[in-house]
Amino acid sequence: MRVPFRDRTDAGEQLAGMLREYADRSDVLVLGLPRGGVPVAAVVARELHAPLDVFVVRKLGVPEYPELAMGAIASGGATALNADVIRSLGISERAFEEVVRREQEELKRRERTYRDGLPPLAVAGKTVILVDDGIATGSTMTAAISGLRQLGAGKIVVATPVIAPSTERNIALVTDKLVAVLVPDEFYGVGGFYSDFSQTTDAEVRELFAEGDHRTSPAAS
Repeated sequence: MRVPFRDRTDAGEQLAGMLREYADRSDVLVLGLPRGGVPVAAVVARELHAPLDVFVVRKLGVPEYPELAMGAIASGGATALNADVIRSLGISERAFEEVVRREQEELKRRERTYRDGLPPLAVAGKTVILVDDGIATGSTMTAAISGLRQLGAGKIVVATPVIAPSTERNIALVTDKLVAVLVPDEFYGVGGFYSDFSQTTDAEVRELFAEGDHRTSPAAS
C-alpha cells in the first residue's frame, strides 16, 4: 500500500493545496507546533505567502505520573487546566505550581532556542492556521487552541496531514475549522503515514523559523 506522505515537506505541500482560500491575506498567520509540525507549517506558510511562527505547548504532567496531563501551558503565557484530574488526585497547589515553574522554564528555553531572541507574532484578531504533522490523541492541539483563545485569536484553523477519526470529532468541537488531508478509518500512529518520519531537531526548527516570513507586528511585551 502506498504511504500517503513521503516526508513532512510533501505533507505540507498537500495540506497547503487544501488551504488556498487563505493565501495572500493580511489577516492570516501560520503557527507550527514544535518540533514536527514546524516543517509542515513552513511549507504551508510559504505556499500561502503568510507569516510563520512557532507555538510552543508544554504538558503539565501529574508529579507521580508525568504522562497524565493535569493541564498545559503555551506560548504567550496561556494556561489550560484539567480540573477533574487535579481534584480527583488531590494535587496540592504547591505541587501544581512546581510543575508549572519547571515547564515554564523549559517553554522559555525552547522559545529562545527557536526564535533566537525574536518576539512572538501578535495573534489577537488574526486568522491563525495552527499546524502539526499529525494528530493522534489531540491533547497538545487542544491545549494550543485553548492558549490561542486566551491570546485573543480571531479565528483558529487547525490544519494537519493526518488525524485519528475519534480525535477529529473532538477537535472539530473546539476549533473554528479543521482541515485534514487524511482521516483514515484505521489509525496506527502518525509515523505510519510517512515514508520518512525522522525526528525534527531543535536546529531544524530554528533554521525553518529563521527562513520564515515575519511581516506582522510582534506581540506586545
